[in-house]
Amino acid sequence: MPSYEQLSELLDPATTVLLTVECQQGVVGPDGALPELAREARSSGALANVARLVAAAHESGIQVVHAIAERRPDGRGASRNARLFRAAERLPVQQLSGTKAVRVAAPIEVTEADLIVRRLHGLSPVQGTDVDALLRNLGCRTLVVTGVSANVAIPNAVFDAVNRGYTAVVPSDAIAGVPSEYTSAMIRHTLALVATVVTTDEVLGCFKRPRRRRITPA
Repeated sequence: MPSYEQLSELLDPATTVLLTVECQQGVVGPDGALPELAREARSSGALANVARLVAAAHESGIQVVHAIAERRPDGRGASRNARLFRAAERLPVQQLSGTKAVRVAAPIEVTEADLIVRRLHGLSPVQGTDVDALLRNLGCRTLVVTGVSANVAIPNAVFDAVNRGYTAVVPSDAIAGVPSEYTSAMIRHTLALVATVVTTDEVLGCFKRPRRRRITPA
């Protein structure tokens, strides 16, 4: 575990971005397409912790980016090269562009300063999306990764962030997957090898420091 001083240095508000992954109504909402995952995200407290982190980021002037997975009603451009994609096509709730399903889920609050990045294909919120370019333009060095799922999208986001030179920070109680024990195993045996794993409270302690001005690269 990093010391408070080390974590504070990593989470410099001027160079830190908070990423929420697929925290959308059609995924983690009460009427979502994946009831087991939605229940785990809520019962574990992960979704509530994401909301706490987002609120603190807003108060501290830390940029928030919401990564949303969706598809066109006609499916044009969607990936079909994995079992997961084909199964998603048969789910009773579809993540269709412009619908309630692809809105950020409560209790997370979205402000005008937040950036929302939508993807129509693939597994990663970073690879093949606008996220990387936005992070660079924002002067990001540290990416705090939250949301779902620990099975697929979260490890993809962490690996892609690290491969692009960012330092990844993962609040272990602000991500969720199924079954619950798999999340713990993923954190311990995989994510901890490439990311700084902390708790929501530890991140909040750093977010609530006196606000610093964000430095945007020329």
